[in-house]
Amino acid sequence: MSNALPGSSSVDQAAPSQSESTPAAIARYVVALLVFVALAAGAHLLTAAPGHGSPAAFSLLIGVALGVVFERGRFCFFCIFRDFIEHRNAGPLYAVLAALAVSGVGYAIVFGAFLPNPSSGRFAPDAHIGPVSLALVVAGLVFGLGMALSGACISGHLYRLGEGSAYAPLALAGSLIGFGFGFWSWNWLYVTVVAGAPVVWLPHWLGYGGSLLVHLAVLGVLAFVLLRYVPPLPPRPLRSLNSSYLRDTLFRERWNPLATGALVGIIGVMAYLRVEPLGVTAQLGSMTRTVMDQAGWLPVRLNGLDSFAGCATRVVQTITENGWLIIGLALGSFGAALIAGRFQLALPRAGGSVTSLLGGVLMGWGAMIALGCTVGTLLSGIAAFALSGWVFGAAVFTGVWIGIALRLHRWT
Repeated sequence: MSNALPGSSSVDQAAPSQSESTPAAIARYVVALLVFVALAAGAHLLTAAPGHGSPAAFSLLIGVALGVVFERGRFCFFCIFRDFIEHRNAGPLYAVLAALAVSGVGYAIVFGAFLPNPSSGRFAPDAHIGPVSLALVVAGLVFGLGMALSGACISGHLYRLGEGSAYAPLALAGSLIGFGFGFWSWNWLYVTVVAGAPVVWLPHWLGYGGSLLVHLAVLGVLAFVLLRYVPPLPPRPLRSLNSSYLRDTLFRERWNPLATGALVGIIGVMAYLRVEPLGVTAQLGSMTRTVMDQAGWLPVRLNGLDSFAGCATRVVQTITENGWLIIGLALGSFGAALIAGRFQLALPRAGGSVTSLLGGVLMGWGAMIALGCTVGTLLSGIAAFALSGWVFGAAVFTGVWIGIALRLHRWT
């Protein structure tokens, strides 16, 4: 899965070449093997655990797969957007387009089984189909600014947590605080703009076939327009198809964006079919909501919040299926980073620590108001043929653009 479409910069390429027979390299492989064995054993134990069962086990494994793909393909929305905005390199954007194309086909098939008649006025169960309002636009802009300020999206910080990032814990902690601000501002926004906002789901008018045709046509046009921003392919030396080549291609080099996106799309369809749509903020938001509820800091009623699908939050006393997914994501990324030699602990800088925390706060607020982040509202929402996904995606991209123009990303 070599990088046929070039990445953004040298930091996103393969890990530096080093001997695979040194004690340090062997230790990395042993630890990585133990991590993946422990994850498999944990999934097995979850199938029989009271209150969990197969959905939790499947969510853990889905998270592991997602963490490996995210880490090996460098699938971070901020990095992908930054490469295009700063360097006019659209190569990594094809990972997002491929993920949306593959997941759109899969969602259309799954929707047909869950809701055969989309014109009935009902929505596909649990899909990320949300209201389109000014609050969604503002949430996307704020989320994008938070991405630029912290140096990654929430899912990006989760997989970088597995790489030993010093800033990821601060950004994730900030997102928990941001969710709290989101809960405090929700009722006013709901009454002001959200309650009367339209919920636009394309299959209501075009059916699944027509919606998929429009979906693929839009992605195809974007792919064609972006071709002019794909740099020329670098020359690649001829290599024999041997174990060394396979090792480097699978475990050391950055994966091809098209292959990465296709795998993300397949994982997303499997997650929706078996458990719930992909998303990485439901457990984070639920943690904040639970703490605020126990402390008496929540409003008496969060108007209409629990009636929406997406990365729904609730008061919980245990790890939810989404929680197992993000645990698997971080640990799967950790195992992949160990094998690739990309795991590295470093001390954070003071300025970067502050901006990571503040960026996390902005992302947490945006994710709470938008009912999800770039994986949930954007990726799963667009795959579900929801207009809210496209609106949120455009707002996030604009927010990142503004943040880069203001050079907010230079702090981390």
